[in-house]
Amino acid sequence: MLNIVLVEPEIPQNAGNVARTCACVGARLHLIEPMGFHATARNLKRAGCDYWDKVDIVRWACVEEFLQEHGADELHLFTGQASRLYTDVAYGADSYLLFGRESRGIDPAILSAYERSCVRVPMRAGLDSLNVSNTVAIAVYEAMRQQGFSGLC
Repeated sequence: MLNIVLVEPEIPQNAGNVARTCACVGARLHLIEPMGFHATARNLKRAGCDYWDKVDIVRWACVEEFLQEHGADELHLFTGQASRLYTDVAYGADSYLLFGRESRGIDPAILSAYERSCVRVPMRAGLDSLNVSNTVAIAVYEAMRQQGFSGLC
């Protein structure tokens, strides 16, 4: 199962959009604390996603806990600082696609430790970044394309 990892997400609507994408493709969603919102049923509903009950969600207390458990697995860290494009790597069926917080991305120390796993979505020079939920959708569908859209109709 493809795994989408939001590292310390700050905006509930983005998390809602990502959850909808995960529901539609059957990916597992990992949410790493601290988050910029409380993941209560009321807040999640307000985030604009009515698919929360169709998503396998795993919560992590901190990024160190997640990396201790999955640091040796197939990770792909999405960052604007990478030289390798997201289309230049092969995504396994059980890979983990990591996306950082909206305000500042994934911590530089983590990017440095996993430098060989960093990828980016190309865009025009001088622009900061795409919305995280858009980047997740781009990445998820590339991974699914590589897997022949297995399980999708």
